[in-house]
Amino acid sequence: ASAFSAYGGSRYGAGLYRGPTVVPGTGGGITAVSVNQNLLTPLNLEIDPSIQRVRKEEKEQIKTLNNKFASFIDKVRFLEQQNKMLETKWSLLQSQKTTRSNMSGLFEAYISSLRRQLEGLGQERLRLEAELGNMQGLVEEFKNKYEEEINNRTEKENEFVLLKK
Repeated sequence: ASAFSAYGGSRYGAGLYRGPTVVPGTGGGITAVSVNQNLLTPLNLEIDPSIQRVRKEEKEQIKTLNNKFASFIDKVRFLEQQNKMLETKWSLLQSQKTTRSNMSGLFEAYISSLRRQLEGLGQERLRLEAELGNMQGLVEEFKNKYEEEINNRTEKENEFVLLKK
């Protein structure tokens, strides 16, 4: 029996023909090898289109689920931050418990702040009323000039018509 199979591979090797091989104990000579050409042609492995479609759909579903999961994680992180912030505010409020004696001082300070705001708004109102008066004066002035110009134009048109006759 030869050290080579009928399909061109060595019975001692991986089965792929890589050229003539000397196998120990076979006489040391080079023997002729025949190669089955059918084994050299690439395999035509077609994947069923429905399997490809299912795989593609599964990939898309995985992507969608991954995106949803990522947004869920982001939302959890955001809510954890909000929770920490609320816990901090709560502890601050707990540490600043105000008594009734402090409340009157707080209200007086708040009322005084509101009075300052009211005073500032009163001054702003006076300034805006003065500006409004100035603007109304300008509007009246421009209106009178406009009426004068209309009258002059009408008068000139009448003179022109008379001169034309």
